This record gives sequence, C-alpha cells and structure tokens, in this order.
Amino acid sequence: MDAPIFLTLPDGPDRVAPFSHAVRCGNWLLVTGQMPTDPADNLRPLPAGVAAQTEQVIANLRRVLAGSGFAWSEVVQARIYLTDFARDYAAMNTVWAAAFPADRLPARTCIGVTGLARDALVEIDLVCWKAG
Repeated sequence: MDAPIFLTLPDGPDRVAPFSHAVRCGNWLLVTGQMPTDPADNLRPLPAGVAAQTEQVIANLRRVLAGSGFAWSEVVQARIYLTDFARDYAAMNTVWAAAFPADRLPARTCIGVTGLARDALVEIDLVCWKAG
C-alpha cells in the first residue's frame, strides 16, 4: 500500500483547528469532520437550526470529496455528532436521507456530544472507498 497522502485543500472549507481536510490511503479516503461553516467566510454566523447546518455540512463534505478526487457515491461510512440528540436527530435524518439514494445509504454512527467547535449543532466525518 502506498504511504498516506495528507490533503489540505486550497478550496476546502476553512479549517477550525490544525488538521488535514482528508487523508488518502490507497483506495480509501478519511475525511475530517466538517462543520456548518461558510467556505467563503469562516467568520460568518452558522446557519440557524440543525437542518440548515446539516445541509451546509454536506455541502462542505462534497467540496472536500471533489477536491480529493472522490465522489459522493463513494461514501461508505459516516459518523455524525449532534449536540442536542433528542431535539435534532429527526431533522438531521431528514436532510441526511435526502442526500443519498435509498439503496445506497452508507454505514453510520450517530453520537450525542456535549459540544462542538463554533457551537455548531452538527459535525460529520466520512470514510470513502474508490474502486481501482
């Protein structure tokens, strides 16, 4: 297997801490948890509500995948972090389900946490696999 490639993307969402946007290991891509920040202006207020924040997180994840040479269809696993699990789980699921074909849902873990950077309501990281 080739050595890992650490990807910090010039067009990726602003990083809120010292990390790579993604790390490629052969056919695998590990994508750092993305926040609901505006890629054009990290200081802009976060969208209101978990549905809008989930949509922004998905847009940011798609941006990282595109910059890493992967497609949304290559997502095989996700971890989702929610700061208010009881309140936000259903709304987040509605947005998440709309992002994938019903027969192509990735494996997933959803975790309630006590806090996220920038007081975000949701953060999502991914594992992707590319054939070949």
